[in-house]
Amino acid sequence: MYMAAVVAIRWNKDMAAFYQRLKKAGKPFKVAITAVMRKLLILANTLLSENRLWSETQP
Repeated sequence: MYMAAVVAIRWNKDMAAFYQRLKKAGKPFKVAITAVMRKLLILANTLLSENRLWSETQP
């Protein structure tokens, strides 16, 4: 999950904005990256439970 979060921060604009917002709020790196990992897990769980594919724009 750590590597997926690092890649998401680099290439996904929404995850990058979320990470930057946490860093600007004064959160340490480990807290911010853990929040991104959790967000990715929740996203994956939602996509699986609703049986849909990921898309950059909301349906």
